[in-house]
Amino acid sequence: MPPIWAYILVGVIAAAATFTSVALTTRIAVRLNAVVMPGDRGVHHTPTPAAGGAAMMVGVIAALIAVLAISSFSTDLTHIFGVLIATLLLFAVGFLDDQRFVSAPAKLAAMAAAAVLLFITDTSIEVFRIPFYDLVLLSDDWSLLITVLWVIGMANAVNLVDGLDGLAAGIVAIGAGAICLYAIRLGDVGVLDASNTGAIWAVIACGVCVGFLPHNVYPARVFMGDGGALLLGALLAASTISVGGQSTPEFSGQAFFFYAPLVIPLVILGVPIVDTAFAIARRALKRSDVAAADREHMHHRLIRLGHGHRRAVLIMWLWTTLLAALVLYPTYTGRGDALVPIGIAALALLLYTFFLPRYFKPPINSSDLPHLP
Repeated sequence: MPPIWAYILVGVIAAAATFTSVALTTRIAVRLNAVVMPGDRGVHHTPTPAAGGAAMMVGVIAALIAVLAISSFSTDLTHIFGVLIATLLLFAVGFLDDQRFVSAPAKLAAMAAAAVLLFITDTSIEVFRIPFYDLVLLSDDWSLLITVLWVIGMANAVNLVDGLDGLAAGIVAIGAGAICLYAIRLGDVGVLDASNTGAIWAVIACGVCVGFLPHNVYPARVFMGDGGALLLGALLAASTISVGGQSTPEFSGQAFFFYAPLVIPLVILGVPIVDTAFAIARRALKRSDVAAADREHMHHRLIRLGHGHRRAVLIMWLWTTLLAALVLYPTYTGRGDALVPIGIAALALLLYTFFLPRYFKPPINSSDLPHLP
């Protein structure tokens, strides 16, 4: 595996290029009318340019130039450009949606096309461990199908959690950083090949989010928009596919991930994925459009519970950090395997106990109310 300094350098370049590009991309976004107006879904009160995705795209390209220039990285150009073009495609569709409405089927088609592009450039889910069963080697048809579903899931998870200033960028920075550390560890012990690019895509995703956050924390001067959210979804998909979907050796000391290594990103990115599941179920129960906007996400509920904007974001960041720490502890220490599923179950129980009654409140019967004298 490349030395750690190489990954740090790539992440720093991605962050610096993103940070310095925001001023230019903001002016471009305003001219193109890529501006988010105050509405029912958001919590901002003034028109805000959705220029973050364009700045992130600059950061991605700058970081990839560094990857190609650093001799420590042994990369396949076909694979690199396949992921880059897929990322550009999703960014372009998202940025177009920030200027004018793009229908949900059209965005879904773009996500599927990006996934197919990843598949034909050798970024696909090839293996799947079924819990309590065995390792399954996927046929090309199943590999393509699961890869498409995976890309769609990652892109929508980031997009749906992007509801408060700094929330999505912070969660992705923490999650992608943890995935990078996990991939590096697996490379050090020989589970991943030295040419595996999972850590590269993760550190780039982390870097562009770190570079974007100073402009996006409350009160945000610029949003990432759908362009940035779909771009980050593409990078996370490429990273998690490379790490979890293309390695067959078993990694001792990881009982939880022995059963389902593809659950790693689901755990590390637990906050947006749980939020996505709740959003889909909620909208299905209301018989409303799955893509329809509302103010019923976890971050909205935290604010209504009395937490301020900054505190609500901090709570979500800390939740993601705790999930990532649970995953990484046995990976690096070789101890505490049994604590991972127990800890995750305990955190999930706490989360569901806290939020579930607020999602499904039973109607109040007037006869149940106390009588006043």
